[in-house]
Amino acid sequence: MTLSSFRSFLYGLAKLLGDVLAVKKGRVGKRIARRAAGKVTGRGLRRLFR
Repeated sequence: MTLSSFRSFLYGLAKLLGDVLAVKKGRVGKRIARRAAGKVTGRGLRRLFR
């Protein structure tokens, strides 16, 4: 296992744990909205700095 694949695994695991905690605390809608906003922001910044 390379370092980059291990890092990707850890990021994926952190994302999954965040989803589990959101379900546990009943904040699923807020998490979905924030993830969607983050994706839109990331795409916009990627286009801006191309």
